[in-house]
Amino acid sequence: MSHYQKPPELYDGLRLHQNENTGGCSPRVLAALAALRADQVGFYPPYAGATSAIATYLGVPADQITLTNGLDEGIMALAVACLRPSPGSAVPEAIVPEPAFEIFRFDTAVAGGRLVQVMPHADFSFPLTEVLAAITPNTRVVFLTNPNNPTGVSMPLDAIRTLAAGVPDGAMVFVDEAYAEFAGESFIQDLPSYPNVVVGRTFSKAFGLAGLRIGCLVGSPDTLDPIRRAIPVYSVNVAAAAAIQAALGDLDHVHEYLRQVSESRELLYQACDRLGLKYWRSRANFVLVCADARTDQLVNGAFARGVYIRNRSTEPGCAGCIRIGTGIVEHTRRCIAVMEEALCAAP
Repeated sequence: MSHYQKPPELYDGLRLHQNENTGGCSPRVLAALAALRADQVGFYPPYAGATSAIATYLGVPADQITLTNGLDEGIMALAVACLRPSPGSAVPEAIVPEPAFEIFRFDTAVAGGRLVQVMPHADFSFPLTEVLAAITPNTRVVFLTNPNNPTGVSMPLDAIRTLAAGVPDGAMVFVDEAYAEFAGESFIQDLPSYPNVVVGRTFSKAFGLAGLRIGCLVGSPDTLDPIRRAIPVYSVNVAAAAAIQAALGDLDHVHEYLRQVSESRELLYQACDRLGLKYWRSRANFVLVCADARTDQLVNGAFARGVYIRNRSTEPGCAGCIRIGTGIVEHTRRCIAVMEEALCAAP
């Protein structure tokens, strides 16, 4: 089993390779962190306030929320709860439509499950027929990402409904909605009708809290119960719990970032048209760009100029593709200038 390869720790340039909010968190978050007292740091953290704030934001009862140390912890807990083999039983299977967040594959292997990959369509439209055909009596999890990472392409909510109705009893559909704020849609409102669906959310992207590691799982209490057992106690620290309450109290900050993301995507589309680069219209805070034979020239040229973008060529269906963050407009304009320099420079 291979290991997840974290990108190099590059902090001295413009970080457009990890889908972060390069504008940072709300000033209210910094104020909340500065206001933490010594005794609050010394005690195990309370979670009621953070849970209530998230539940209000997502429009669900508090008992349908489980806090996690980043969404990554929630995905691992779900894999542990659903994909551990039992003696004498068939190996549990996890279906992953590709390309996908690498953690789905790694966590399936760590838990002991069998990975079933569904290869992508050329246009990255969701392969519903192929995913349905991959379901067997041993299917225990279908991992979905909406919008997709690394493509930024959304899947129809009807496809999630169809899969939830098509998996065997005891199986779960997991919907990673890390980029839902940018798409403006969610499956959360459908959860009462589909208790075998769990939605994962993170506050790393739109809210700019990646460094504090705070996310959550959303679902019916009965569905979440076995997953909660696999989450360590007090895994979310007091700083993250305070930060998310402050961040949710300043949605204007988030809305301004969303506005800039929308403008940045359009700027990058226009630049790609000028440069003869193929791209897929995105509903996230990044765009997948196909540079084909110019991929290394673009990635390395940007790196040399202090702008970091991510080569995704090793992902299924993504040969010659680069994922470029599109957040703060000023940063996007800088990236475009660097792309033009890198591709148009004399050899």
